[in-house]
Amino acid sequence: MKRRNFLALLGGGVVLAAGSTLGVVASRSPDKALAPWQNAGTAQYVEPRMRALSYAILAPNPHNRQPWLVDLSKDNQITLTVDTDKLLPHTDPFSRQITIGLGCFLEVLRMAAAEDGYRADISVFPQGSDVKALDQRPVAIIDMIKDDGVKPDPLFAHIFERRSLKEPFDTTKPVASDILTRVTEAARYTNTSSTNEDNDIATLRKLTRDALTIEMDTPRTHKESVDLFRIGKTEIEANPDGIDFSGPMFETMGFLGLMTREGTLDVNSMEFAEGKKALYAQTDTGMAYLWVVTNGNTREDQINAGRDWVRLNLATTRENVGLHPMSQALQEYAEMKELYEQIHEELAPDGGTVQMFGRLGYAERVGPSPRWPIEAKIIS
Repeated sequence: MKRRNFLALLGGGVVLAAGSTLGVVASRSPDKALAPWQNAGTAQYVEPRMRALSYAILAPNPHNRQPWLVDLSKDNQITLTVDTDKLLPHTDPFSRQITIGLGCFLEVLRMAAAEDGYRADISVFPQGSDVKALDQRPVAIIDMIKDDGVKPDPLFAHIFERRSLKEPFDTTKPVASDILTRVTEAARYTNTSSTNEDNDIATLRKLTRDALTIEMDTPRTHKESVDLFRIGKTEIEANPDGIDFSGPMFETMGFLGLMTREGTLDVNSMEFAEGKKALYAQTDTGMAYLWVVTNGNTREDQINAGRDWVRLNLATTRENVGLHPMSQALQEYAEMKELYEQIHEELAPDGGTVQMFGRLGYAERVGPSPRWPIEAKIIS
C-alpha cells in the first residue's frame, strides 16, 4: 500500500490519508440512517400517532437494537410488540434490558403525544407476560386521547440533543452535587440514586472495568456485540441498528481492512487489545454515577425503569453533562454472577433490583445514533 494513500495507524488512531480516494471515504456520513432525527415531528407526520412515534423511535435502547414493532390497525390506538429477532440472548438472556429499552420508547411516545395535546393512556402487558422470555404478546396498548388538560413535559425539549455519551470523560471536571440532585429528581416511576463521592467513584470504576473485562473475555458475549458492529456508511445504512462505527477514523479503518469483525474477535490481535483499551478509557473516567432500582423485577418494573432512564438521560442533557449506561455488571449470565451480586450489595443493600446503572461526566458532544425510519417498524 503506497505511503501517499495513508500515513499511519498509531495507538488505535488513524492519521487520515492524503490520497483522494481515502479522502472521499473518510468524509462519508450515513445520512440516510440519521434522517429519522431530522424527520421527527415534521410535516410528513400529520397523523397524531405517527407524529408521536416519529419521536419515540429516537429513544435509547440496548445495543441500539430498536426492538419495537407497532400496529396501527385500530383507530386512535397503538399496539406495541417486540421484534424477537432483535433480542440479545447471551448478554441479556431474560430480555430484561430489551424491556427497559421498550420502556424508554413508551416514555418518549407519551411526551411527544402531550406536545400535541394528546394523552397517551398506556396499558402494559395487557395479555400478561413471561419474566423469562419475551414473546409475541403485546408489550403495551396505547390509546391516544385528545385532552386539553394534558401538560407538556419540559424534558421533551431535549429530545434531539439526547445522547448516550460513550467517550472518555474529563477527569479534571467533577460533577457537582446540585446537578446530581436535579437529575435524580427527574425520575417518576422508580427509586433513583447517585454519587460523586471519591471512594464510591473508585469502587464503581473498578467494578465497571471488571465487568467489561468479563464481557470481552467471554467469547459468546463478546461475539454477540461484535456481530452487531456496523463499520462505515455502507454497513450502517444497510442495517441502521446495532453498534455503529462511523466518522473519518472508522470509515478509513474499515476501507483499509484495519478494523474487521474477525480481528476484533481474535484475542491475540491488535484490534482486540485496542478495543479493550478504548473501553477502559470509558470505565476509568467515570466522574459520578447514578442507578435505577425497582422493588421487584417484573416486566412492569422493567418498563418503569426504562421510562425513568430516558427521563434521566434527558435531564443530564438539560444539565450539559454526559450519561453513559454501564450495565454490564447487571447482566444475568453465569460468568457475571459474582459482580451481579456485588453491584446489588453496593447499590441496593436494602433489597430490590438494580435495573440501570451509568457513569456521568464531561466530554465533547457526539452525533446521534442511526435509526430505522418509523415506516420500517409498522406491522399490520
